[in-house]
Amino acid sequence: MNLPKTLPLAAISVASSLLLTGCFSSGAPSASEGKRIRVAMMQPPRSALSPLSDDAFKLSRWSTAETLVTLDKDGDAQPALATKWRRTGDKTWNFTIRQGVEFHDGSALTAQAVVRSLNAATRAAPKPRILDGVDMKVKASGGSTVAVTTAEADPLVPQRLSSPQLSILAAKAYRGKTVSPVGAGTGAFVLKKVNGTTSATLDRNADYWGGKAKAAGIDVTFVPDGAARAAALRSGDADIVEAVPVSQAALLDEGQISEVPMPRTNTLYLNTEHGPFADPALRAAARRAIDAKALVKGVYENRADVARGLLGPALPWAAKERDGRTKTAKAGDPGGRSITIGTFTDRAELPEVATVLQQQLRDAGFKVKLEVREYANIESDALKGKFDAFILSRATVLDSGDPAAYLHSDFAGDGSFNISQLNDETVDGAVRKAEATAAGDARRAAILKAETAILNTDAAIPMLHERVIQGDATDVVGSAKDPRERELVTNETYVK
Repeated sequence: MNLPKTLPLAAISVASSLLLTGCFSSGAPSASEGKRIRVAMMQPPRSALSPLSDDAFKLSRWSTAETLVTLDKDGDAQPALATKWRRTGDKTWNFTIRQGVEFHDGSALTAQAVVRSLNAATRAAPKPRILDGVDMKVKASGGSTVAVTTAEADPLVPQRLSSPQLSILAAKAYRGKTVSPVGAGTGAFVLKKVNGTTSATLDRNADYWGGKAKAAGIDVTFVPDGAARAAALRSGDADIVEAVPVSQAALLDEGQISEVPMPRTNTLYLNTEHGPFADPALRAAARRAIDAKALVKGVYENRADVARGLLGPALPWAAKERDGRTKTAKAGDPGGRSITIGTFTDRAELPEVATVLQQQLRDAGFKVKLEVREYANIESDALKGKFDAFILSRATVLDSGDPAAYLHSDFAGDGSFNISQLNDETVDGAVRKAEATAAGDARRAAILKAETAILNTDAAIPMLHERVIQGDATDVVGSAKDPRERELVTNETYVK
């Protein structure tokens, strides 16, 4: 359902009600049971909620599937299904598995269960992003210990194992080539039913090891249209709304929205392999043409931050310590060269960003064509380098809490998400050094050097850093405001 911004508020509310009615449970449990929480989410499942895909982050946000490790606000590893870990050599880490935990089907969490889930991830095709370029072997080492060995020394193994794509599930989840999380997690809520790309139902796990959830369950509906999601909150059809578009935030009461700086950067990726932007001078011309302040003010209504680099204010150490650009290519004359910019509709602001950039680049002397589709229908063409430029809203620490994996995936010559088709020895070397450096100040310094090397190529032009805009009804208590988009409803979340 596509609802234009110009629809009257009442019309949007009615449309939203029609969209959401019947998707949420209308049951009224007793006060002692707690109410169910109705959640409107932006993106429907793309891979039937397989934890080996990006759908894993939905399972994490619903507190149904869990990992060995979680991350604190600084990105440091903390215990979850593993209670402790230690490095026993350059390439091996031992994890002690939490005792007394049961999967939702009643089977026990054991070292062998952990091995099964992690090995399924290592054998997946394609592999989860967090394992991009990582050769990892997992085996049980005693009844409650799991040994994780990598082909190369990897200082970030604990952080990698925090990725929702490495969730630990019961044996029933693994059938042939498919992985189904229904009734197979360990978290505070049991995934009971998935209705394709429409809705999902979760019930409280009364035996949750981390403490009984305060809510009776979660009723999820998938609402790609941002105006409809916001209208659901206004009309009372949803309790929590994910990713409120900037254009809708002003229509909500201030007490209903929360803004948190995200590790997410709105970036223009330039095709360095072929086409006009294979010329560094034209990449520099594009960079000089872009007025990010105009985007923040005009498209994001000042609910975003102008980018100074790829890594934004959600990583305070990056903003504080960045060295900046060390060399700058001389800008060339576009001379009327034609370029095609691609982007997608799933994030409401991106088509508007594309329109503004089109005009800015035209003013600089380019001829600009836009191609805008749904993300599922455009991603493969972007990865194959079929566009001269591509606008992407990209999470920079989504998987490990550490941006080195993002820098590798997006900018290394062998990166799996290298939309810019970049193949630069200096960048590759800087990224490899950052990946090999132990966690801490030295690693952060190496990451910033890699960022500088990437910025020097003008393969990617960071424009702005987004903020999470989450909508909560006024009677919602304890929903997570997570910049990494891993948490949303926890066992402490409830509706009054």
